Amino acid sequence: MTPALLQADAIHLGFGGIKALSGVSLAARAGEITAIIGPNGAGKTSLFNAISGFYKPQQGRVHFEGRDITAQGPARRAALGLARTFQNVALFRGMSVLDNIKLGGHTRLAANPFTALWYLGPARREEVALRREIEREVIDFLEIDHVRHQSVASLSYGLQKRVELARALAMRPKVLMLDEPVAGMNREETEDMARFILDIQEERGITVLLIEHDMGLVMDISNHVVVLNFGQVIGTGAPAEVRHNPEVVRAYLGDKAVAGVSA
Repeated sequence: MTPALLQADAIHLGFGGIKALSGVSLAARAGEITAIIGPNGAGKTSLFNAISGFYKPQQGRVHFEGRDITAQGPARRAALGLARTFQNVALFRGMSVLDNIKLGGHTRLAANPFTALWYLGPARREEVALRREIEREVIDFLEIDHVRHQSVASLSYGLQKRVELARALAMRPKVLMLDEPVAGMNREETEDMARFILDIQEERGITVLLIEHDMGLVMDISNHVVVLNFGQVIGTGAPAEVRHNPEVVRAYLGDKAVAGVSA
């Protein structure tokens, strides 16, 4: 069995008297797509925030490549190879598509503050190399060359989501965390995004961890599914196993649907 590249162990997270996560564990295996599903308010984004370092859990540990990163902040986790997108588009709307994407690549530039400030030789060369790499390996790959000089504010919602994905890819991630990548998209945009996610996994070998409500997408592209409800794991396994898990069906569709699954 493929080893876990990213692992969350017994994560507990609360806000005041509200328990967002209660002992949640998951393992994202190297080179696979792991989906986290569950009703609204189940704790999916809270788990993402705990894994990526935006929230600090009260209990539990996060391991990446066998290393305990629980005490590391978001910037350090990003430098190690964790990149993510957000449920709501988080782009700089006054900047161009290319400049937004380049921001992702800046996490791995080596120029010091002095050379960067005065844009001296090493900083200039790094910037040029980064731009060429982004144009070749990210913009062309995601088919957004025709809008690269446009302001992101002028783009459709589906293209904005694609630009956010591009920014995450510019970080050269080992694990790509996607929070509802097709939310709000039409069928054509959803199919395009599904194709890109599969290509990211299959052609680049990047491990993908995604939150998604589109069950058709989840069942089609995922290798492994983790189901949350009220901050707890209620099911885990291959898509076919999860699809017929009575507790999962109950959480989504109600008790009457369980009888249909059991029949």
